[in-house]
Amino acid sequence: MLSAAGLTTEEEAAYRLLIRSAGVEPAELAEVLGIESESARHALAALLAKGLARAVPGEERFVAVAPDVALAARLHRRQEEVDRARQAVEQLTAEYLAHSRRREATQLIEVITSRTALREQLRLLQDNARHEVVSLCRAGHVAMTSEENTEELAALRRGVGYRVLYERALLEEPGMLVNLAEGIKLGEQARAAAELPVRMIIADGELGVLPLVQHTGGLTQLTAALIRPSSLLDALKALFESLWERATPVSLTRPDSPLDADHLYLLSLLVAGVPDKSIATQLKVSQRTVQRRITHLMEQAGAQTRMQLAWHAARENWL
Repeated sequence: MLSAAGLTTEEEAAYRLLIRSAGVEPAELAEVLGIESESARHALAALLAKGLARAVPGEERFVAVAPDVALAARLHRRQEEVDRARQAVEQLTAEYLAHSRRREATQLIEVITSRTALREQLRLLQDNARHEVVSLCRAGHVAMTSEENTEELAALRRGVGYRVLYERALLEEPGMLVNLAEGIKLGEQARAAAELPVRMIIADGELGVLPLVQHTGGLTQLTAALIRPSSLLDALKALFESLWERATPVSLTRPDSPLDADHLYLLSLLVAGVPDKSIATQLKVSQRTVQRRITHLMEQAGAQTRMQLAWHAARENWL
């Protein structure tokens, strides 16, 4: 558990024993941990060198230094080292790609041929994102479900922007509306469209993943492309922006909207074309409750039909 702070298994066990006691001698440490005396002395010497323990003057006894004092500083230094290493990797990667592309055009597109590899690439893409991730999400997952995409939530929490365009059929899948609401609460900008031509994800405008076979038909293998800066990636970014502009916003809050979160979310889903029954099932309310809330929205808009409600919401900028 403390390997991130540079401790071996024996050193961590020794440190934990020191914390639980008023002081430990090498022989006692060896007996409790079931290790050789030489190993116990080596572990204690390592803790001394790392500032995690100190010797009691005039005795062959060692006591622990407080964890918040000893470990916090070590972890801080480790984090700085990791940050510097990450920057070095990014610089080396940029240099590698710049030179390799001149040598070999195939470096622009890398083919992925397994679900495991695709899942790992999607994880890395989001973990390494720094500014914004955009995504087209079609119905029927390929590598993972929306609930399994915990990397998005982590990225949102550290300040990465997300713009996600969902296919309507996907919003009707079990659990999607609750999962979508969680993402929106963390800052995701979401929109919906009746159909999407492809599924894809692009991070920071520099790296994209595009499944090349949209419907795998239950096959265990698939084919996807990892796309680096190129005319193809520029075309995919333009495709996203074009679809995004024409899509329906899905919101929980809007500063200038007169609707509360529940009614705004309901109106978003209604305008996006999600059926009443699907909304009721996923939000765990009765269909009658959904219809009653829609009637309330119609009354608030002075609309006689749902089409008039949608027109009023667009005119008054409710969404």
